[in-house]
Amino acid sequence: MGSGNVSAMGNRQSPAITDATMLSLENRSLRIDLLDPVADRARFGTRYCTGGYIFQISDPRHGPLLSGPTYPDSFNWFDGQGIPDAFNLGPLTASTPGEALIIGVGTCDLAARKVSEFCDWNVTLSSSAATFDTRQRYADFALTLRRTVTLTNRTVRSHTALTNTGTAFVPMRWFPHPFYPQPVDDELLWVNVPLRWTGSASYTRNTNDFIARSDWPWQDGRYLPLDHDATAPLVLLQRHPTLGLVSAACSYVPDYFPLWGNANTFSWEPFLERLVAPGQTIVWWIDYTF
Repeated sequence: MGSGNVSAMGNRQSPAITDATMLSLENRSLRIDLLDPVADRARFGTRYCTGGYIFQISDPRHGPLLSGPTYPDSFNWFDGQGIPDAFNLGPLTASTPGEALIIGVGTCDLAARKVSEFCDWNVTLSSSAATFDTRQRYADFALTLRRTVTLTNRTVRSHTALTNTGTAFVPMRWFPHPFYPQPVDDELLWVNVPLRWTGSASYTRNTNDFIARSDWPWQDGRYLPLDHDATAPLVLLQRHPTLGLVSAACSYVPDYFPLWGNANTFSWEPFLERLVAPGQTIVWWIDYTF
């Protein structure tokens, strides 16, 4: 793996790539393929953060470990695949109707769902980490965002730091969207906090406290908001069709916590919502262990 700095239009220092454009991190256990903020721009839209987008994680023995709503048949920017993350539900708006700054994406036309101007990223690669830095400014809003993806043995950490450098408070609403392949059996997910839900025929709770599918097979999307009593960060155990069981751990208590799945994939979305004051920095991360 090479290393070097990559600006939005800068020269590259021969990082390992796949699919002709992607950035990669690799050790003996796993390979991470990340979308390049410039070369892979055709894969981006207004929904997912364009820096630190994990497109696929692969195991040398088992192959690709992640899925997506349309994977492996096709790809579109809205559905995505792998482990994208999103700030799009907290757009920063000013006086121009229909226009907003989406953190980690750029200035966007919300009505047309198009990016008017992408943010510029400086990308730093090492043998075990990829760091994506950007500065964004819009009306009275200004911020810096650092997204870092690291690979340690079989653990992938997605780390984010946001600093409000402007004069206006920044309302931030962020969530990760890890897309796991549907397991062979109905059992899906265990979480270390008390959970409740109502009104769903698609999910049930087994006697071992795993959440499971209850009306499989699914063809359309199945969404379920969960009520929880979490007072500590989440630990999650996820059933996987080739590895059996994988895990994840968050550094924060989710403000909102839905599940979503279709025929191809299952995902959980622990939201983080903050009002970031001028001069304030907030930091959070998620570890995914395979």
